[in-house]
Amino acid sequence: LLAGRVREARAAGLTRVVLAGMGASPAAAEAVVRTAAPEGAELVVLDTADPRAVRAALADLPATLLVVADKSGTALETDAHLRIFEEAFGAAGIDPAARILVVTDPGSPLDGRYDTVHGDPECGERFGALDAYGLVPAALAGVDAEELLDDASALAATLDQPYDNPALALGAALGASALAGRDKLVLADHGSGLQGLAEWIERLVAASTGKDGRGLLPVVVEGVAAPGFQLTDDLRRVVLGSRPDEPGPAREAGLTVSGPLGAQFLLWEYAVAVAGRVMGVNPFDEPAVAESREGTAALLRAAEGAAPTVIPSVPAFVDDAVEVHGRPELLKGAGSLTDVLDAVVGAVPDRGYLAVLAYLDPVGDAPAAGLRPLLAERSARVRRSPVPVTFGWGPRYLHSTGQFHKGGPESGAFVVITAEPDADMAVPGRPYTLAELQLAQVYGDVRALRSRSRPVVRVHLTDRGEGLGRLAKALT
Repeated sequence: LLAGRVREARAAGLTRVVLAGMGASPAAAEAVVRTAAPEGAELVVLDTADPRAVRAALADLPATLLVVADKSGTALETDAHLRIFEEAFGAAGIDPAARILVVTDPGSPLDGRYDTVHGDPECGERFGALDAYGLVPAALAGVDAEELLDDASALAATLDQPYDNPALALGAALGASALAGRDKLVLADHGSGLQGLAEWIERLVAASTGKDGRGLLPVVVEGVAAPGFQLTDDLRRVVLGSRPDEPGPAREAGLTVSGPLGAQFLLWEYAVAVAGRVMGVNPFDEPAVAESREGTAALLRAAEGAAPTVIPSVPAFVDDAVEVHGRPELLKGAGSLTDVLDAVVGAVPDRGYLAVLAYLDPVGDAPAAGLRPLLAERSARVRRSPVPVTFGWGPRYLHSTGQFHKGGPESGAFVVITAEPDADMAVPGRPYTLAELQLAQVYGDVRALRSRSRPVVRVHLTDRGEGLGRLAKALT
């Protein structure tokens, strides 16, 4: 059936796939396409409410196939994306039914709304890299799904034995590390050739283990020489690929994991389930993800035609294109952006972490990710020992690392970055715009973090380029 859909898409000239979905499975599909797709294949992952990013995804509609991957059929983001694409296809004279494919569980609100591929209802979304949620969009973008499944099958033959079982060994090592206080999993790629694998592992591990005050926090760094890969007693380092020959932190890494992508998906899914058992948590639920979704919905809830119940706060500090929002006891009278960022770094508890959460366009505002290594370096200068620094795009992280932030150990501090939209977009049939949806997600998560006494500073950029530049300058 899938092969037939791929042939039909190619025959119709649909060479561009837009994947609207949240969680780990879109990251799996993206990793597959980045690693294994033929030249010219295009997969656009749309897991944001940023109007600039959504507008960019609407480019080249004549060649676009929209895949809506939503296990429950109730995600606010994918609902908005579907409504916007339905209207855009109609305005362009294109029948939406010929351009939209849904991947969802049987009986969900999306089931049968358009041509539908069912996912396995017994398989959790983030464990669905090799289910329809990961494979369908990748196959439509031109990847040979059979090769991935063959690689996974080769590994599967080893997973029912108690000895020489690599997934069991990896899971036991991860779980034991967490129990011993080494609850940060620092991931660096070194020659694996598997682009995007670390980002998928990050989502899988954080959402599966971060609950009941426990968990493993994945920290994806830019390479084995990047700030943050150095060893401290609360880190477990993992090299994806092979250890370098030259001396250094990567040569001394505790774990090295290698293998083809299909096998890696199965290896890590199995290992994370084992790690959860060792740690005494249920790896298959995600209570804080549901809390964030419900908090956003509550802020958006309003009478028909009314504006959402989100009231912007007054900034505590302004530096040209940067507005700072935070509680006085955290900012401590900061007189510069450097003071603000140093205050947040200083607020990280011992054996804690700092998370940078950017509600921006992952493509157009890509330089924001460069704040992670800068903050990691800064922490080494202003504290006696450096702290792990993570980076996540919002609202993407709400469906993965957001579970750890709220359900894991009470050891995080947070910098939330928002920005003025270049031009907002209405969500057809809903009483809110994309920018209002995004702001509700921000406020909902900030409230949830503060209700748990987590230190949070929100940095709002009135000009994105200038604001990101000023933040980077404040850290150097």
